[in-house]
Amino acid sequence: MSVEFKKEEIVAVLRQFNPWWSNEPIRDLPAWRRPAFGEIMEWAKSPSPDRSLVLAGPRQVGKTTLFRQVIGELLQAGIPPENVLYVTFDHPLLKGIGQDNVLQIWREYIPPKPQGGVAGECLFLDEFQFMDGWAVWLKHQTDFQKHRRIAVTGSSASLLDQGAESGVGRWMTLRLPTLSFYEYLLIRGEDPLGELEPATLAAFEHLSPRERDDWAGRCRKLTPYFHQYLIRGGFPECAMTDSIPRLQRLLREDILDKILKRDMTVLFGVRQVAVLEQLFLYLCLHDGSMVDFPTMAQSLGVGRAAVERYLRFFEAAHLLTQLRPFGYGKTVLRGRPKYYLADPSIASAMFLRETQPLEDATRLGSLVESTVFKHLAAETLWSGRVNFSYWKGVRDREVDIVAERGGRAIPFEVKYRSKEHTGPKDLRGLMEFCAEHRPGRAYVITRDPEDIDAILAEDATILKIPAPLVCYLLGRFENGFE
Repeated sequence: MSVEFKKEEIVAVLRQFNPWWSNEPIRDLPAWRRPAFGEIMEWAKSPSPDRSLVLAGPRQVGKTTLFRQVIGELLQAGIPPENVLYVTFDHPLLKGIGQDNVLQIWREYIPPKPQGGVAGECLFLDEFQFMDGWAVWLKHQTDFQKHRRIAVTGSSASLLDQGAESGVGRWMTLRLPTLSFYEYLLIRGEDPLGELEPATLAAFEHLSPRERDDWAGRCRKLTPYFHQYLIRGGFPECAMTDSIPRLQRLLREDILDKILKRDMTVLFGVRQVAVLEQLFLYLCLHDGSMVDFPTMAQSLGVGRAAVERYLRFFEAAHLLTQLRPFGYGKTVLRGRPKYYLADPSIASAMFLRETQPLEDATRLGSLVESTVFKHLAAETLWSGRVNFSYWKGVRDREVDIVAERGGRAIPFEVKYRSKEHTGPKDLRGLMEFCAEHRPGRAYVITRDPEDIDAILAEDATILKIPAPLVCYLLGRFENGFE
């Protein structure tokens, strides 16, 4: 059964999403802007729009806000309001009539205005993964509608996977993670450090005693905010919510109801939603741990293939990231993968634990490890391609994270413990990796503000830097990784 809607009803919906058609301002735009804003503006203002843009990331991460900020900037730059269209295909009416009908009605009721400024038509299409055949449609638009710049968003990695072949040379892709620790401080207006000279992690190798004391003082200021960030996390709405029980309920409902129970069903045809939910809760309990597929499958009462398939769905929804073992060939194929949640707030929110993880040393260590990985991975989105893995030696000694870039493999070991537990005897896995792979530099992520040091080992310089400083610097400064 098809339902017909009057064009006037559709125009009324479009006008709500596009208030600039009536010369109304875009309200409630935050003053802070994420790094992706500059990337999108550069694309939008380029003289020859030969590519479209795909902005991918989890739900509630700020993709729509980014689009509205860019639209506001374009309007100020002189593009006629009638030539800018924003649509969210999360809206059932707009999704039901399809993108071609939306564009036809837009141009029928809102005629374009000729201009010689920034661009012809600018289309911003939200949650586009819900549209059938979106990749082919976008390909054709990019190839044959040269007067249009089209940017689309999606909260599913299927937006990337399905369009991989069609998108070659036709659109650029930006991945938007949750807020970094620095961005969290910025939007809350709580940055305790203020003005600060740009610094990289590698710069800690050559600190003077006085400079170490200065960084220790900065870390002491950051630590309480860092612990708050571990609970509130990087989803903007939740980060701005002071009530922790309320923000955890919001996040739990958003993930369980919208992603696990709706998106997974619509996008991937999942029917065993209860099994999917149990698997995700298991991952929340074991964030950063290696996964044993047979054991997990047996406990859930499903086959291993189903577990592996569901894990791919979680990755597609940007809820977690997989790390394979470091190495090549059989080492990788036989090794068990590790999984990190996309944001530190997720696990606590799923169980409505409020601040309890901060009081459990083991759970706190897992939270910090996951958060450090998130910042390393997010920083490299802007600075270049990096392959991440973990290392496991023949004596079951491990290194939490290995970052491979430019022919180098740089290890990171997270030891969020007191200074007495970050000495050489506690770093045997790291030492063994350095002896075997000679990385030149290695990192130990510590807890105590005073636990800052550069240890000259035989095969590498081992830098000890507290986690709040690591996450702050990676989030604040470009190229903070090295």
